[in-house]
Amino acid sequence: MSGRKEHHHQHGHHTVPLAVLLKRELVNEKIEKSDLVVVYSQASENKKGEDFTLIKTERQRVVADGVSTYSVFGLFDGHNGSAAAIYAKENLLNNVLSAIPPDLNRDEWVAALPRALVAGFVKTDKDFQHKAKTSGTTVTFVIIEGWVITVASVGDSRCILEPSEGGIHYLSADHRLDTNEEERARITSSGGEVGRLNTGGGAEVGPLRCWPGGLCLSRSIGDMDVGEFIVPVPYVKQVKISTSGGRLIICSDGVWDALSAETVLDCCRGMSAEAAAPHIVKESLQAKGLRDDTTCIVVDILPQEKPHTSAPTQKRPVKGMLKAIFRKKSSEPSSYIEKEYIEPDMVRELYEEGSAMLSERFETKYPLCNMFKLFMCAVCQVEIKPGEGISVHEGAPNQGKPRPWDGPFLCSSCQEKKEAMEGKRTSDRHRSGSD
Repeated sequence: MSGRKEHHHQHGHHTVPLAVLLKRELVNEKIEKSDLVVVYSQASENKKGEDFTLIKTERQRVVADGVSTYSVFGLFDGHNGSAAAIYAKENLLNNVLSAIPPDLNRDEWVAALPRALVAGFVKTDKDFQHKAKTSGTTVTFVIIEGWVITVASVGDSRCILEPSEGGIHYLSADHRLDTNEEERARITSSGGEVGRLNTGGGAEVGPLRCWPGGLCLSRSIGDMDVGEFIVPVPYVKQVKISTSGGRLIICSDGVWDALSAETVLDCCRGMSAEAAAPHIVKESLQAKGLRDDTTCIVVDILPQEKPHTSAPTQKRPVKGMLKAIFRKKSSEPSSYIEKEYIEPDMVRELYEEGSAMLSERFETKYPLCNMFKLFMCAVCQVEIKPGEGISVHEGAPNQGKPRPWDGPFLCSSCQEKKEAMEGKRTSDRHRSGSD
């Protein structure tokens, strides 16, 4: 049982390649100084050693309008072994970035992120299946680009945001069968069964599980032995915070099973990020003991001139916002409560979608070439010869949606994966027994 914590102060000391500087000078573009600083810490106490984190700060990339930096924070809570969590930690980011078309400007890059995250999650899951290992993992994956925060999640690790103006914003979904009615309906309609563990004599115990397999989650990366209806398609939410900044808290269920979001924020209010993460872990252990791996990442996004000593110090009423942890786009947007208590534009919602259907996730109002690479599979990025790709909208039931000959396109292997996830094909990997 060991705890660890790390902290990092992100400034702007990375050098920019000379060629890039010359290119920018030639087109008369100014080099923007970063107007924000990202400060983080992480802490964990291990029971099984299946929680993993990925932290990459100040990653630079050349975009069409200059050089931009972004930071990545990932939390992977493995189950049935750590193979899936380790594989996702090592491969997910590259799979997401490879799905973003080249030569986009900064705004286009940010707009392409939600679709790229879906593609990256599905590719990571598909590639891991070839490893023939049976473990799975939750993923909460955060990309911070300027004041825009994009979060993709499968499973029950969560990410919450407290902007400096106060209030709580839930940036991830909870894919637990116990709490998510829409996911229960999706699994049963795809051929899975949902029920509690039967101890014999008609007695049922524990949380709702998906059978075969007995998994409590409806979405994950891995779990190839459970059934394809446990999908890796993430819920994605993208928000833009004000230049006053805010605090992100990303935790595995070891924290959320012990403490409410309000308690988590209250217990570390006024603390530096460095002090906050270990304190949250300590509070959750005091509340419930070490029942599970317990991991916490605290990220403060602050204006450059602000001292890095505290996040929001005030608290505002949020009244029942947790009821909206998971909501499809078609229903009332999750910001409807926030706007009642927080002035407009403090946290602006740019994107939210939780559908498990790739045809819905790959819809786009933007020019297709700004969202997907042409002549490449939208998921795995293999080259597709003209005429060989299968439109992601093939067989989509909704009229008035993009036509089947419109892109983006999938290779035959990813089309099979899509059909299996939607319950249209019996998977070779679907196991008849249960754990």
